Amino acid sequence: MKISLSKPAISNAELKAAQSVLKSGWLTDGPKNEQFEHSFAKYVGTKHAQTINSCASALFIVLKALNIKGEVIIPSFTFVATANAVMAAGAKPVFADIDFESGNVTADTIKPLITSRTEAIMPVHFAGQSCQMDPIIKLCRKHKLVLIEDSAEAIGSTYKNKKTGSFGIGCFSFFPTKNITTGEGGMITTNDKNLKQTIKTMISHGIAKNTKTRYNWQREAVVAGFNLRMSNVLAAIGLEQLKKLNKLNNLRRQHARYLTAGLDKQIVIPPSAKQFCKHVYQMYTVKVDPKIRNRLVEKLKKVGIGASVHFSPPVHQQKFYKKFAHQNLKNTDKLANSILTLPMYPDLKIKELDYIINQTNRLTHKLLEDRT
Repeated sequence: MKISLSKPAISNAELKAAQSVLKSGWLTDGPKNEQFEHSFAKYVGTKHAQTINSCASALFIVLKALNIKGEVIIPSFTFVATANAVMAAGAKPVFADIDFESGNVTADTIKPLITSRTEAIMPVHFAGQSCQMDPIIKLCRKHKLVLIEDSAEAIGSTYKNKKTGSFGIGCFSFFPTKNITTGEGGMITTNDKNLKQTIKTMISHGIAKNTKTRYNWQREAVVAGFNLRMSNVLAAIGLEQLKKLNKLNNLRRQHARYLTAGLDKQIVIPPSAKQFCKHVYQMYTVKVDPKIRNRLVEKLKKVGIGASVHFSPPVHQQKFYKKFAHQNLKNTDKLANSILTLPMYPDLKIKELDYIINQTNRLTHKLLEDRT
């Protein structure tokens, strides 16, 4: 049996939607983008949304649009794109430690890092579970800091029944491993109409569509912009994916419950679901003995299970970012050495889940016995 780590849930609906746009001839940013933005904002619970070509670009352009040049507090336990966006925007990343159980930053890990140079807090909702947002929001309000949510891994996740991306400025990913996909793509959510318009201009070469010119062919830049737009084709796919997001997330949650029930919790620690949070399991991550983790990943792959590790090394241990590693991130280091990602996607079958459970339990036991 061969089970991939992740698999997008693409159906005929997405194929027909893409084909329709291709036949229309309107391939770049167009009507489907506006429809996708409207539907996504409604789903998340914000007034506005803006399509973009990736979550990395979303994080970057939000920082640029707000002219943030000081310190931005982020977790080190994240994909490097989070830190790259901060650096590319001309700001400085400050790495916060995490809660070991959830992999998320907390107000307690963020608070000691706030200085007069801090301008923004960028929590990452890890693997499909929201951070505990109330205390983080309180910190932002107290210190007048911008809250930017890296929600790449948490589309549809909630904290106290409120969706991620609606607490601050939300940045989402539609990469093929995410809960819905457009292939490559992302979304920004906000309640600030002016910010939405500024970002829309910046990602379209700095040309504002509402700029008045004498002739209709004239295009005048009002800012030095970029081309970070999502195509009309991908937006059409995103619209179809969004229609079934709740169903896809429910399947992920169902699969996660099945895996958790079957794994030997004496040797494999399943992901924890925090109070007030709805976990949507963009990834299903477990913890194992660090002494066997690397070999376990390789052995799982040999029996056809597409296991992986998210994230090792954490960003502060990576060559370029070591110069920013001034804090003791003991939970980050501990989790990076023990975490293991098992396959998770909506189309998993019971026989595949059973195979994952049985092989993970068997190989973990064997590796631990071999060490004694």
